[in-house]
Amino acid sequence: MEHQDQEMQTFMQSNTAKIMMVGFLTLILLIPLVFVQNLITERSQRQKEVVDETTAKWGGEVFCYGPVLKVPYYDNATKSLETAYFFPDQLNTTTDVKMARELKRSIYKANVFTAGITFDGQFSNPNFNGLSIPAENIRWNETQVVLRTTNLSSINSEVKIHVNGQNLTFEPVTSDKPSDTIATLESARFPITALSGQRFKMHLSYNGSHAIRFVPVGKTTKATMTGDWNSPSFTGNFLPGTQQIDKNGFSAQWNILHFNRPFNQQHFGALPDLSKYAYQVDLITPVDEYQQNERASKYGFLVIGLTFLVFFLIQSISKINIHIFQYTMIGIALVLFYTLLISITEHSSFTVAYAIAGTAIVAMITTYSLSILKNRKFPMLIGGALSLIYAFLFVIIQLEDYALLVGSIGLFAILAAVMYFSRKIDWSR
Repeated sequence: MEHQDQEMQTFMQSNTAKIMMVGFLTLILLIPLVFVQNLITERSQRQKEVVDETTAKWGGEVFCYGPVLKVPYYDNATKSLETAYFFPDQLNTTTDVKMARELKRSIYKANVFTAGITFDGQFSNPNFNGLSIPAENIRWNETQVVLRTTNLSSINSEVKIHVNGQNLTFEPVTSDKPSDTIATLESARFPITALSGQRFKMHLSYNGSHAIRFVPVGKTTKATMTGDWNSPSFTGNFLPGTQQIDKNGFSAQWNILHFNRPFNQQHFGALPDLSKYAYQVDLITPVDEYQQNERASKYGFLVIGLTFLVFFLIQSISKINIHIFQYTMIGIALVLFYTLLISITEHSSFTVAYAIAGTAIVAMITTYSLSILKNRKFPMLIGGALSLIYAFLFVIIQLEDYALLVGSIGLFAILAAVMYFSRKIDWSR
């Protein structure tokens, strides 16, 4: 029995047992790390809710679909009044986006903008030949221009269009679908007998946030957009033919032809939902503070593992015994870094928060190591190693396109260093 107890005691003092305990502790520390990640997700969701609520009062995503001609006609087959819609032959859109200000509520802030949009183009003569509608059944004098858009409450200018020699004012049409977020505007009625080749022009001014998108309803649609936001994302069904982005803003141009899109120039019965065929510019923050915190927390297991590895190598080389309780205290401090980071970030920038949290944790663990290791050389080595780990992590978080490459190279260098410093350790003990 004594022999078995002695063997167990010898095993518990061996490097194998120690590394097993440290490994098990590392896995246990994943539990509070998951709680921290859930906290970051919860705070991020809260920010999104507050930002959405705040920007809704200013103005949400800007969407425009039109202008479109609406011509009523009497259908002898159905014995009812029907509607035909005709898209313009040529549509030119010019949009100027200006970031207005930051809307703040509590600790959260939202970026909003104003957008001035000019439409001009040309309608061709509406063609009913395919339906064999008698000329007397077409209500030419009741023609209207239709525009579909969002954010009626955030339009800053009167909605008018100059067409057929007239200035026509738009009025909203009540939707029979309460869930419909896209409003329909219809102009006053006017005759279009002499419309062939007639040009039109209109201007809209919006308050908005998040994105701007347009449906290319012209047989030829040419669009230009400029803005002072330096991180636009071009999405939607069509990408710009040319684009330029610098620190002062962006400019982009689209040239979309009718055979580039899967819908016709005229529609009978109802105006179809073509929002999925829009081209779009998202005015985004590429990596916001909560995204950076989330990315940092995903490397928590790596930071804890590397820190424990440094302590274990120092323990094996110096023959100084480090108790599992002391490893636990160090692990809790490493997890605490992420709660410090998220809490400070909400009142400052991510960079400042990272520097404060990182400095505090490195100083705490280095000071704690002085009492454990009983000398200055190894604690200073630990402080330097921790500083390098946090600096390496910060660089990876800031990178987007090269994060995987830099991370892989860094891990390769760390593995090489561990193999070098552990090459003379006797693992048989």
